[in-house]
Amino acid sequence: MELFILKADNSTQMNEISEELSQQKFKRIQEEEHFILMKKKRYGNYYVHILFLVIGLFFIYWALIVNVVYFTYSYLWASPHVLITTETKSSDGDDLEFNTMDEVLEKSNKLF
Repeated sequence: MELFILKADNSTQMNEISEELSQQKFKRIQEEEHFILMKKKRYGNYYVHILFLVIGLFFIYWALIVNVVYFTYSYLWASPHVLITTETKSSDGDDLEFNTMDEVLEKSNKLF
């Protein structure tokens, strides 16, 4: 799970950023006064799934298990998460390192 953190000055700006990410297929997971957590679901590369299905159906059935493992990994651990917050410090008192919107969109749209 990759977590990106975006800075917002107020709740209005948080909602604007959230709407922009919603257009890029991010879904809201959790929302509170000072933050919005969003996730973009990844299912894996379709060409890889097709390749493993063909190999599994016609040659070696173990490829089907590899395909399920690849899907599970893509869905559970490779899906990017975005935290939009008005806070500048973590719960430990350390400064947060913020990402840019371009960086979030670039990395969330990568195939692998």
